[in-house]
Amino acid sequence: MRPIRNKLGAVGAATVLALTGAAAASPAHAQPTGTTSLYAPSALVLTVGSGEEAGPVTVERAVTLSCETRPGGTHPSPAAACGELRAAGGEFSGLIDTSPRRICTREWDPVVITAHGVWQGKQVSWSATFGNTCLMEGGLAESALFAF
Repeated sequence: MRPIRNKLGAVGAATVLALTGAAAASPAHAQPTGTTSLYAPSALVLTVGSGEEAGPVTVERAVTLSCETRPGGTHPSPAAACGELRAAGGEFSGLIDTSPRRICTREWDPVVITAHGVWQGKQVSWSATFGNTCLMEGGLAESALFAF
């Protein structure tokens, strides 16, 4: 009786070890991360800074803007900004007034605005340089996109 009990105990212990070892060694089947959406992603980082070019610019202000599925981010008026960008077909330069109705000094103190991220599923890297803050504000007129 004793040899049978020892064999059953050994078989039971081996089975438990095999099962726990197999469970520990088998890969976990994780669910994919992220959400599935019917909308192409639209998430941007918008900046305003001092400098002549977007690369070495000193960023003074920056916000995030997400337009799908609901407008959001740190932008103060995300719904208005997303609406403007949709109306412009995602063309940032379409939001700049090329003949602003503002009188500005000819002072050279360049300001660069940038947009980086994804707009309707496409990678975006855009920038524009203005001679000074007055020219930037005049060129952006009533636009909410860079009003932060």
